[in-house]
Amino acid sequence: MSDQTETEQEQSLFEAPPMGEQERMVEAVLFASAEPVTVAELAARLPHGADPAEALVHLRRRYEGRGVQVVKVGDAWAIRSAPDLGFLMHKEVVETRKLSRAAIETLAIIAYHQPVTRAEIEEIRGVSVSRGTVDQLLELEWIRFGRRKMTPGRPVTFVVTQSFLDHFGLESARDLPGLKELRSAGLLDNRPPPGTGLGDDADEGTGEDGQSELFED
Repeated sequence: MSDQTETEQEQSLFEAPPMGEQERMVEAVLFASAEPVTVAELAARLPHGADPAEALVHLRRRYEGRGVQVVKVGDAWAIRSAPDLGFLMHKEVVETRKLSRAAIETLAIIAYHQPVTRAEIEEIRGVSVSRGTVDQLLELEWIRFGRRKMTPGRPVTFVVTQSFLDHFGLESARDLPGLKELRSAGLLDNRPPPGTGLGDDADEGTGEDGQSELFED
């Protein structure tokens, strides 16, 4: 008997659970996980022959219109509160972190132009980007280092993270709001310098007046 035949016989002994049971398993994993879970990670946990991708489709449909939803975050999945019920969670906020205008503009540029180098960020903003600004965004885990650009010096690039998408309830960077919406929310200055479209050209060291409280941890 060939190895292939033996493998097929062994696999036939372990049939995949019914789809309803697979849904329950996926639901349990997503509920217990603090971080979004990828389909590959679900497949590694579920029994042999299970189809986590299909289970997610059924589970997502089951949660439609409920207080919590199954949402896609980047290339992973998570259970999150329905967006329209976010006001109920405001009392749970225990700490507010303020981002300087420089950090807000830098984050916006990375989100809309990723992958982008420090030099490209500075060219768009019209002023230099301090190391502290980048370090703050890295510490928040809203940006990360991307691939090095194949140009002289091979500068490192920056991209937004899955945590950034999760924090703002986005499935992907394509779901980012337009510049008009950002300005109406106070995330961008209404008087952008010529050619940048992002905020004013204030120095990196802006004080309390140059900060926004719209970012909460």
